Amino acid sequence: MRAIAVGAFRADPELVQLPKPEPQAGEVRVRIAYAALNPSDWQSARGAPDEGATPQVFPLVVGADFAGHVDMIGSGHNRFRVGDLVFGRVARPSPSGGGSYCDYVSVPQDSAVTAVPPGLSLRAAAALPSAGMAAAQLLETVALRGHETLLLIGAAGGVGSYLTQLASARGIRVIAVVRGDEHRRMAELGAAVTIDTTVRPLDAAVRESCADGVDAVVDLVSTAPDTFAERAAPVRRGGVAVTTRGVAAGAALPAGVTGIDFRLEPSPVLLDVLAAGAAEGVLRVPVDAELPLENAPQALDRNRTGGARGKTVIVL
Repeated sequence: MRAIAVGAFRADPELVQLPKPEPQAGEVRVRIAYAALNPSDWQSARGAPDEGATPQVFPLVVGADFAGHVDMIGSGHNRFRVGDLVFGRVARPSPSGGGSYCDYVSVPQDSAVTAVPPGLSLRAAAALPSAGMAAAQLLETVALRGHETLLLIGAAGGVGSYLTQLASARGIRVIAVVRGDEHRRMAELGAAVTIDTTVRPLDAAVRESCADGVDAVVDLVSTAPDTFAERAAPVRRGGVAVTTRGVAAGAALPAGVTGIDFRLEPSPVLLDVLAAGAAEGVLRVPVDAELPLENAPQALDRNRTGGARGKTVIVL
């Protein structure tokens, strides 16, 4: 089968030919129709620290999110049948080196994989798992009520686009921080205010929009504790500052502000909830680009340099 893989950490991803995976007991093999790009894809390929000490098998197939149909079922009880349309997320780190930038993947039937509901395309389903689940769990982490204010750093990407929608649907006032002219798109997703940091400094713009501070910040971008602390400066006492980049522990946050390092906990139940919302049109799936498998390495490079808008899906 075709796959985008690396032969070692920090090696360049490339198109290779690999054997089809054979589903083990309790697994399903999925013929992938679409995969979706996430920042964690290139981070895993580079051997990011949050991968822990689990031994990794090479070649390592890049990617986690997928949608397709069940092609084969392993032995034992299984909740799926051949031909079922499914979508989900490959666990990382994968002991087998499996990923989603490939024609076939085998995953445990009790992992973060579920059926695609009627009304949801495979293309849209592939763009939901990592970013959608992260957005939903981030919203629960900040625990804001209606009319409270969320400062969202990096709002234009996949996670930010979903989180803006989910938060605004609860009546939370979202201040979306982006790079570039994203005002119209973010307003359509539910942002009350959009701040373009290429035009004006963040601190001044936040003070103008919310003079008495914000109730929480979710920072999807900052990779240094000092930068995260600066972004959290507008948070009022009793509020929370959440980072997806693992830098909360070393950040000197304002007095009375709780810092949280977010970690995704994938769940098939949560996938069902997100898929239902997308199928009903309540949750928009912001696909920004679609490209063939052979162009995935270049897309990973672009994502690493920043400036993502919505989701990129890979066609197989």
